[in-house]
Amino acid sequence: MAHCASLHLSLAPTTSDRAVSFSRAARTRLVRVRCVSSPSKVASSVIERSSSPSKTGKWQWKFDGNSVNVYYEEHSGKSSENVKNILMVPTISDVSTVEEFRTVAKDIVDREGSINFRATIVDWPGLGFSDRPSLNYNADIMENFLIQLINSPDSPVKSSEGDLIICGGGHAATIVVRAAGKGLVKPAVIAAVAPTWAGPLPIVFGRDSSMEARYDLLRGTLRAPAVGWMMYNMLVSNEKSIQSQYKSHVYADPNNVTSTIVQTRYELTKRKGARYVPAAFLTGLLDPVKTREEFLQLFADLEGKVPVLVVSTAGAPKRSKAEMVALKGAKGVTKFVEVPGALLPQEEYPLAVSEELYRFLYEVYMADR
Repeated sequence: MAHCASLHLSLAPTTSDRAVSFSRAARTRLVRVRCVSSPSKVASSVIERSSSPSKTGKWQWKFDGNSVNVYYEEHSGKSSENVKNILMVPTISDVSTVEEFRTVAKDIVDREGSINFRATIVDWPGLGFSDRPSLNYNADIMENFLIQLINSPDSPVKSSEGDLIICGGGHAATIVVRAAGKGLVKPAVIAAVAPTWAGPLPIVFGRDSSMEARYDLLRGTLRAPAVGWMMYNMLVSNEKSIQSQYKSHVYADPNNVTSTIVQTRYELTKRKGARYVPAAFLTGLLDPVKTREEFLQLFADLEGKVPVLVVSTAGAPKRSKAEMVALKGAKGVTKFVEVPGALLPQEEYPLAVSEELYRFLYEVYMADR
């Protein structure tokens, strides 16, 4: 499964305080944060059946002459006063789905206070419940989608400039940071949940010219009409493989991997066009950067411009852990925390993730008052 070997990052906790000033439009924001680990009381494990969304729909992303139906769902609370909008974007993988953020979204919007939230979760084109056309997917194309989604007048997440909170997992988080650094999107806050930057094969085997040639061959094979489906079914689209990967390192606790999770993820891999994005992701075409230095620079570019929360996991795989440790104390990272989990903390331990997200948002918006 392409997801399992992706570069999921984690940060070691620290006790240092850090004050950062953020200028946005005509206001200045001072945020003082403390880097901590999540308390065990919020380390609730995976919840399979979360409440239904308030609204579901399809938004049309237009790219290269194609109109792609993109699935989204909204989660709203009871209060309509002082509501902030959150866009949640799932981790990119062969089993990527809005479902991974549902419990996080529901927990956040159900909290009532001086600040309230509305959450919209969006599937990537080519993944989840969105259309899966045979595009030549790469990081730039995914970034184009994200930019259009946020900036289009008919977007389901349209909000005032600089007023949208964006929470992404894995590669999604890094693509958000990259777009924000270029000034192509202007979020009020970014939450990066286990941010990643290297695909499954590049992180293990590197990117020299000989390996890139092999990646090209594998990618072409996976996209081929007949043999592509055969290889995809063997490597990705089978329940035994999905269960094995989830138990080995997608989840921290193998006991949290249920038959329901395996079955629903397996069904996603059987949708028409399911292999096109995984073929790109597996071979590194969706990587937002190619080196750790470039990865760190993405965050550094946001220093003083937007508050950034990084949520790491205690049980990340060795290579993933090493990359996230590189973010410890890095320029542009306002606050980092560690929660239980491995590669999908928002799905396995959603209440731990929602608690940290809520705390950070409260700190940021209370500092404005």
